[in-house]
Amino acid sequence: MDKSIIIGAMTALITPFKNGNLDVVCYEKLIKRQIANGIAAVVPVGTTGESATLTHEEHRQCIEIAVSACKNTGVKVLAGAGSNATHEAVGLAQFAAKCGADGILSVTPYYNKPTQEGLYQHYKSIANSVEIPVLLYNVPARTGCEIATDTAIRLFRDCENIYGIKEASGSIDKCVDLLAQEPEMALISGDDAINYPILSNGGRGVISVSANLLPDKISELTKMALAEDFKGAKKINDELYAINKILFCESNPIPIKTAMFIAGLIDSLEFRLPLCPPSGDNRLKIEKVMQKYTIKGF
Repeated sequence: MDKSIIIGAMTALITPFKNGNLDVVCYEKLIKRQIANGIAAVVPVGTTGESATLTHEEHRQCIEIAVSACKNTGVKVLAGAGSNATHEAVGLAQFAAKCGADGILSVTPYYNKPTQEGLYQHYKSIANSVEIPVLLYNVPARTGCEIATDTAIRLFRDCENIYGIKEASGSIDKCVDLLAQEPEMALISGDDAINYPILSNGGRGVISVSANLLPDKISELTKMALAEDFKGAKKINDELYAINKILFCESNPIPIKTAMFIAGLIDSLEFRLPLCPPSGDNRLKIEKVMQKYTIKGF
């Protein structure tokens, strides 16, 4: 298997709700908009997709919709399939593989704080349960659990279908260390504010929150960087800095869903508790920053 099979510009999809339920029609439209604007892969039911508050049935449904919408388009589906219980993560991974996802994104277990050996055994069990590519997902600020560099490299070398890691620790030092020790690993940026620094250091792609709103610009930036047009990529990254920062003024995905609603891309601004709409001040800040950008519709 080509260990770098799912790279490039990828979108961490929001999950739209309507009257408390998954808005299936809107979700499909959002994915087709991503396809039309040059995104290489979509990532359903990750952090941005509010996976923590979806039912198991909704989680599976989101993956199915993404697979159906991307069929025969060349756009990949990297399905969120993580859990703090290994058996549950294995079940989600197997479901994603069975319904046609191209790969899975598996977040570190949260709350129970496994050791590095526990993390190794967790991810090895997931990887051994499927044949499709597996991308590790390191986001310690969310999970309270960090994949050490040595553990990530050990997993990459021991498990054929673990092809890389989504780094959302915010640490450039960690990214440099990973690629210095294992340059064959696909390092994917999980932090829009530092997409360019990660790509210019050898990163192979991004999983972007901002791409929900500006898929064309994130796609262009990533393609330029991967073609080693670093001057052009930096220019776009600098242009996107204001939106990248404001989209994290409150917990993700509160700002990005608010921005999508303001832009008319979703019909209803709904969250699952304990998430709730942003403060009035932050909503005004989001609106003001959005005026700097041209946002493509459907």
